[in-house]
Amino acid sequence: MLLRATATGSAVLGLAQTVLAGSFLNGHYEALRAHEVTAMALGGLLLVQLPVAALVRRGGGPAGARGPWWPLGAAVLLLAAVGAQSGTGYERAVGVHVTLGVLLVSGLLFGLVGAWRLPLALPSPAPEAVTTEEGDGSGRLPRPADGGADAVEVAP
Repeated sequence: MLLRATATGSAVLGLAQTVLAGSFLNGHYEALRAHEVTAMALGGLLLVQLPVAALVRRGGGPAGARGPWWPLGAAVLLLAAVGAQSGTGYERAVGVHVTLGVLLVSGLLFGLVGAWRLPLALPSPAPEAVTTEEGDGSGRLPRPADGGADAVEVAP
């Protein structure tokens, strides 16, 4: 669930970046500061996503099953892309900045889809059922003893 949350948040921030960049290019120069702040927030969220992706890889499922590698690799690549994106933005290398921005937002959206396609972790097994004087410890309700109307015969 944490991977889904961080992937969703980073995709939303990435899409907000496109809106803010377009607003700046349309002459709303105050959008440039919001574009910068959003980029910092995106980098921070991707820093949070790194250990989350490592936990997904670690797994912990049945028989020590591990999760896939791609969330961790994607988080590292996206974080590097945000760093490069910030550098090209501050250097005013607009051609590289815009191209890398398109690739970055595409990567964020692919990561979002991938995170939502991963199966959720299985819940841990329930503790052993408590044995009662009427039960056998299996957690099932006891069969009626009198074979009344509610009793169902099941052939073995």
